[in-house]
Amino acid sequence: MFDPTTLVFVGLLAAAALLAYANGANDNFKAVATVYGSRILGYERALAWATASQILGSLAALALASELIRRFSGKGLVPDALVGRWDFLLAVGLGAALTVLLATRFGLPISTTHSLTGALLGGGLMLAAGAVDLRVLGGRFALPLLISPFLALLLTLVLYLPATALRRRLALDDASCVCLDQGAPEVVAVGSSRLQIVDSPPVPQLRVDHADNCRRRYAGSIAGVPLAPLVDAGHLLSSGMLGFARGLNDTPKVLGVLFAAQVAGIGAHVSQPAMLVAITLAMATGGILHSRKLARTLGEEITEMNRGQGLVANAVASLLVIVASRFGVPVSTTHVSCGAIFGVATARRQANWRLVGGIVLAWIATLPLAALLAAAIALATRLA
Repeated sequence: MFDPTTLVFVGLLAAAALLAYANGANDNFKAVATVYGSRILGYERALAWATASQILGSLAALALASELIRRFSGKGLVPDALVGRWDFLLAVGLGAALTVLLATRFGLPISTTHSLTGALLGGGLMLAAGAVDLRVLGGRFALPLLISPFLALLLTLVLYLPATALRRRLALDDASCVCLDQGAPEVVAVGSSRLQIVDSPPVPQLRVDHADNCRRRYAGSIAGVPLAPLVDAGHLLSSGMLGFARGLNDTPKVLGVLFAAQVAGIGAHVSQPAMLVAITLAMATGGILHSRKLARTLGEEITEMNRGQGLVANAVASLLVIVASRFGVPVSTTHVSCGAIFGVATARRQANWRLVGGIVLAWIATLPLAALLAAAIALATRLA
């Protein structure tokens, strides 16, 4: 006999997959933005590295970040009777997904965590007005989201400024380079229908190249080991760590919608590992298809970064996100990553502050927009 809850669960799974897809589209490239911006990897290879590291982090979420799953089911924020209701969970999943997709369309790096928090609030207020615990909203959700980007900025400054002073003391400066253009062989016409390449070798010429083709590297060595390859390897490793941390931090938040449904008896026959794989793949797909605008925004437009600066920013962001995920603190990978990049920009006194201001305004608008969308969807389910 057909079980109507199966159809409900399929709808919830589709909403969660859409949210995961939107999350990947807006978030996946953030892990490698500094690698791309400092020209260690081109766009395609950077995207592949971000996707692989995110998949590993996502698959580790059940073992290492189970507390985040519970928090983003809405338990404690809204009444227990509402946590497993399909209309509430559908409003949360779709409200957050639509918010993130809208931001991605305009190339704005917003927070899925912020979107989910707003959707939990909006759906809760619509379906259980007066029963939402605003103290939980402030203490468990809003406070970590508010503090984390400033903490990332501060830690980046604490690491970057002494590291820069030490590099200068050791005379480890940026290497200079020029472009040697071998030119093109001379081609002459022979008769009326034939061209012939002249065999004389072209004369090498110095030329000024486009900035995108220049790669800043460090000159010098430490204990006889060249510095540039060490910095590049560390930068790649730190970006992989940040990608892992992003998957570890964001995947359980999306799974919270589905796991809450299972606790209420909806879709209980579907295994949790199967749901994890589905969400992981949806997240990776969104990143593969929609990362280019975010790549330009974070990798090129906020501030110019060399490889050492990118290494510091990634190390700070990955450390904060991994620790927060392990202890169930709902920080935003977006806020932390951008906070670290803002830290580099502040230290260098060179940033596109107009763009930074636009990003911060998008962050401020995220929660109320997600709340309104979730409330509208919840209202539609009540009227249907």
